[in-house]
Amino acid sequence: MDELLLSRVRLAVIAELVAVEWATFTDLQKSVKATNGNLSAHLGKLIAGGYVVERKRFVRRRPQTRYRLTEAGRTALLQHVEHLQALVAPER
Repeated sequence: MDELLLSRVRLAVIAELVAVEWATFTDLQKSVKATNGNLSAHLGKLIAGGYVVERKRFVRRRPQTRYRLTEAGRTALLQHVEHLQALVAPER
């Protein structure tokens, strides 16, 4: 099993990013229901693992940080799901 995806917050972030091209920090915070510090720490681990990329920009003179799932992140999620399916599949 992928240790990066065993955390509820990290798995929720990956699941959210699968459905969108980019998500802002605020969007992710609302969807995964995490505090600023907690989400930031988990995003840092996903970025370090190569599962997520981060882009900073200014929108109406305000900083905005956006996140996108990488191919490595998508592959890790698919493998994680396959592993979980194998664990719960009935024996034949």
